[in-house]
Amino acid sequence: MSAPKPHWTTFLRFLAPLMLSNALQSLFGTVSNVYLGQMIGVDALAAVSAFFPVMFFLFAFVMGLSTGATVLIGQAFGAGEHGKITSVAGTTLAVGLLLSMSVALVGGIFSRQLMTMLATPADILDQASAYARIMLFTMPLGFVFLLMTAMIRGVGDALRPLLALALSTTIGLILTPMLIRGTFGLPAVGITGPAWAAAIANALTLLVLAVYLLREKHALAPDAALLRHLRLNRAMLGKILGIGLPSAIGMMVMAIAELVLLGLVNGFGSNATAAYGAVNQVMGYTQFTAMSISIAVSILGAQAVGGGDRTRLDGIVRTGLAFNIALTGGLVALIHLAPRAVLGIFITDGAVLDLAKELLDIALWSSVPFGLATVFSGAMRAAGVAFTPMLLSIFAVVAIELPAAIILSRTVGLEGVWAAYPIVFCAMFLLQMGYYLLVWRKRAIRRLI
Repeated sequence: MSAPKPHWTTFLRFLAPLMLSNALQSLFGTVSNVYLGQMIGVDALAAVSAFFPVMFFLFAFVMGLSTGATVLIGQAFGAGEHGKITSVAGTTLAVGLLLSMSVALVGGIFSRQLMTMLATPADILDQASAYARIMLFTMPLGFVFLLMTAMIRGVGDALRPLLALALSTTIGLILTPMLIRGTFGLPAVGITGPAWAAAIANALTLLVLAVYLLREKHALAPDAALLRHLRLNRAMLGKILGIGLPSAIGMMVMAIAELVLLGLVNGFGSNATAAYGAVNQVMGYTQFTAMSISIAVSILGAQAVGGGDRTRLDGIVRTGLAFNIALTGGLVALIHLAPRAVLGIFITDGAVLDLAKELLDIALWSSVPFGLATVFSGAMRAAGVAFTPMLLSIFAVVAIELPAAIILSRTVGLEGVWAAYPIVFCAMFLLQMGYYLLVWRKRAIRRLI
């Protein structure tokens, strides 16, 4: 008898903490920026923003690394091969520490030169360099924290990472204003306050998490077995990067394409740029929901692959598609019911608000086909197939989205740039679904570990 399809309650039990975790990760950055803007001024916000390209590049790599590790851990967990979980975790942490310590050493020392290379304006160069220096010096703590919480999800546990993020966020939000101004005996460190607060929060949370995992004899506890595997296992690293690097490259290509679109939008004036920022903020919430569902499909799918259960994997894909239609589609519908109220959170100017509403009407619904596409790519990634889905996504961005945006911006105007979103996301959906149904699904699946 085949295994039963995944219950909606099981999927939701994993998805809900995952979505809350992602929301908490965004919360600390948002509130920290509010603190900086209110307590220091707009120059502080500009200085922190100048570091964003560096942060995105490093974040893309660590997310790719964690994706590869999580899939392999999920497969090992599904197969009951708990000893291999330690091997994956040890190799992942080893490469994460090696990279982050190199970044901390080189980037921390040469932070001013780095920010100068990024064409940081002279009036905020000192502040941006100071912020970058602390962020880079403390990078090992951030890397280990992100990798550990991601790998714990690989064994089907989304609650502990949520609790860890809640603790870290709470500590960070309490410490940030205290460190900016220097209260309760703490030194006043100004613009570097959020960076120091994040480092302290990560360190304390990792300590609490380590104690908990050791007490529970968790598969990812930092015990003697994990320490023995804390080395670069070349064969294991190849498997991790084989899944993780395509994911990271895909993120970077989409980010570069977004910069091109922003350049096109800027050509229509400051109102268009302001509307772009507001609409992207709103679309970020719908896409964030879709990406959370994709991660859940990838992790639960990896466990099904590990157990050799093709029927369960098919059920997970169907459940992921249904959740995308219900949750992503439902959120899109709610926003369409009151677009001005939602956009008004970010915009006060009436003319910009009218423009943003028009653009939102064009682009917002495309988050649904985007989500459906990521379900198929997430399912294939669960079986270790990441390269072809990446190529399909890059093809859609480079060969469809960018040409469409350029051509339509010249023939239709600003609305043509936004029309590129539904065009590319529908194309991604058709490409990923077509490859999944016509090619990948006809092949035998096998676990990589």
